[in-house]
Amino acid sequence: MISKNIKNYFKDKKVTVMGLGLLGKRIGDIAFLAEQDAKVLVTDLKPSIALRPSLQKLRKYKGIKYVLGKHRMEDFENKDFILKGQGVTLDSPYIEHARKKGIPIEMDESLFAKLAPDVKIIGVTGTRGKSTTTLLIYEILSSFAKASAGRRKVGNVYLGGNIKGTAALPLLKKVKKGDTVVFELSSWQLQGFAEAKISPHIAVFTNFMPDHMNYYQNDPSISLRAGLKRYFGDKAFIYKFQKKGDFIVLGPSMKGLVKGAKSKIVNANLNNIPKSWNLNLKGSHNLENTACAVEVARIIKIKDSIIKKAVENFKPIPGRMELVKSVRGIDIYNDTNSCTPEATEVALQTLGSFPHVRHVGKNIILILGGSDKNLELKNLIKDIKKYTKAVVLIPGEGTKRLVKKLGGKHETGKNLEDIVKKSLGLASRGDIVLFSPAFTSFGMFNNEYDRGDKFMEIVKTLK
Repeated sequence: MISKNIKNYFKDKKVTVMGLGLLGKRIGDIAFLAEQDAKVLVTDLKPSIALRPSLQKLRKYKGIKYVLGKHRMEDFENKDFILKGQGVTLDSPYIEHARKKGIPIEMDESLFAKLAPDVKIIGVTGTRGKSTTTLLIYEILSSFAKASAGRRKVGNVYLGGNIKGTAALPLLKKVKKGDTVVFELSSWQLQGFAEAKISPHIAVFTNFMPDHMNYYQNDPSISLRAGLKRYFGDKAFIYKFQKKGDFIVLGPSMKGLVKGAKSKIVNANLNNIPKSWNLNLKGSHNLENTACAVEVARIIKIKDSIIKKAVENFKPIPGRMELVKSVRGIDIYNDTNSCTPEATEVALQTLGSFPHVRHVGKNIILILGGSDKNLELKNLIKDIKKYTKAVVLIPGEGTKRLVKKLGGKHETGKNLEDIVKKSLGLASRGDIVLFSPAFTSFGMFNNEYDRGDKFMEIVKTLK
């Protein structure tokens, strides 16, 4: 443990956890607080029936209280701290009420960072490529830690942040002085680092492009430029509180965009990846992700032979241009984590241009659609027309806006199974069925992971 007094720190603390959710990471944090004998109250706007899977996993912790289907001002008073979930509105009256009462606002990764000061933290943010870069850094460091020299330099290596199935606070029971934690950090999670006025020791900023404008441009009076400034402002907390001796690694498209950093700026360069290395990851975007991870490894002074082996062994992560099955000569890809038009554009460009004997010409059947984030669709429509043979739509508010702009022929289905089977029926040998939604998942699905899981269940039954 990083501190023998960690249980004493949380014991009898009165904590309101704002946001239970269904992704799983919050469950780990709540369970940890309960185990440490904190007095936990969980509040969420969703009703209990919608949160049933999460509530079932927490049912053995009898001391947790719940207020579901609403928030109450009284639950944001007389607390030792509020643990805020991701995506809580910028102008939340409940958070503002807690601030007026002098109650600290915490988020899990930043609270971990405050309570584990002897642990080196590597944080990765950006609009795209966060997960791939985070996991690749973790794999390189884990390989390095297997050698005695590596273990002395990085200790045990842990993974956390915005990665499915991980939670930050339970790591406090595991980490020791000298260990390393690699966090994927969304703009929302970085709000917690702003509250704590801390930044990771090594920060990575992969890229920046419009996203989450339904959150940052949440009022008609806010211009797109102002919304983007808000969004970048949250991302910037990954380096804003760094000190001399810390590092910020910038993806190739980020060069010159970071101003006022006190840390050393390292610009990732594609030319720094030897051409003799055989990467499993397709696409120029993944080359940029790899370049960022390689720069982090070189900052830590890991030998290129170790980096090369880890990079060459690294496979595409689930839900990101993942080739899951071939049916009757038709390749099926799961790209559920593409929740923005730009992400789906990358998938279309990569698979539509990939030099494979079976992948020639305009042969992609694209499944897309969902909830709206008010993002520009012009380039997506251009790539749809350039690379797709057919389009099958998932219902949603974003889909309605896409249809108005897309024109031409498209199809839909009554449910996801119907959509997948219809897509397969439109494909011929040598074609690709690409599940790359370009929009968020809320409506038909709980989140993008639920969307991907349901897609995979359907694909497994295809023959």
